[in-house]
Amino acid sequence: MAVRKAVIPAAGLGTRFLPASKAIPKEMIPVVDKPGIQYAVEEAVRAGITEIVIVTSRGKDSIALHFERATELEDHLSAAGKEEALGLVKHVAGLADISYVLQEEPLGFGHAVLQGKAFVGSDAFAVIVPDEIVPEPIDDEPDLLGELIAIHDRFDASVIAVQEVSHEDISSYGVIDPEPVEDHIHRIKAMIEKPPRDEAPSDLASRGRYVLTPELFDALERTEQGVGGEIQLTDGLRLLMQQQDIYAYVHPGPIYDVGKKLDYLKASVELALRREDLGKPFREYLSARLEDL
Repeated sequence: MAVRKAVIPAAGLGTRFLPASKAIPKEMIPVVDKPGIQYAVEEAVRAGITEIVIVTSRGKDSIALHFERATELEDHLSAAGKEEALGLVKHVAGLADISYVLQEEPLGFGHAVLQGKAFVGSDAFAVIVPDEIVPEPIDDEPDLLGELIAIHDRFDASVIAVQEVSHEDISSYGVIDPEPVEDHIHRIKAMIEKPPRDEAPSDLASRGRYVLTPELFDALERTEQGVGGEIQLTDGLRLLMQQQDIYAYVHPGPIYDVGKKLDYLKASVELALRREDLGKPFREYLSARLEDL
């Protein structure tokens, strides 16, 4: 069965982005000229996903407002002859069939994904972490979510995206113990959430993209609180591995982390450089600025 549904967890408190996230959901902080969560929705749509549930928390009404029609704004732009801006506004409102579910308590990433159970039902589904932006592929870059869906279809199993992470940073991620299957694909023998550096089984860490079988929800309901006192998705996947194989895809293309301030700045630069309208003049500015430093 084709993967047509996605869960986007967006309920976190965003404490790493204070003070900006005090009044603005971190998912709504713009990266170049779009909020981070819009990149996630657009990525899902590129992969053929038509139904999306966004898991939110209290105080994040602006996320829903962003994806709703804004008739007064549309009328104003139309009357002013601002057709390009009008097209952008209509594009956002017409991206996908988006619904919302509230995570009542901040009990962790796995718990947030679990809130999508009623929405997903018995279907395979994608999980997209909006803190990690996967840009639209250019040149020969692979389409990450499309690759994950293709691997799921081949093996009829859950599959997660991983990338090589430096030894210094490995303890910030869920890390896999891989068994090679073919180029870029591994069967996962074990997973550890945020292991100490000297206990990490590899340098391959999960990077916020998953295509999962619905049996994961049963595993998450049996998952106890783990690292940080939270219900971790990694722990749920470990339980699922007792029932069925799970695979990892080593993504060779770019993934930009916008969940940390320094990485957010890097991501803003990289995404601007990829833009047809901004890339050339921005590159010229950066070159001139670097000469002055």
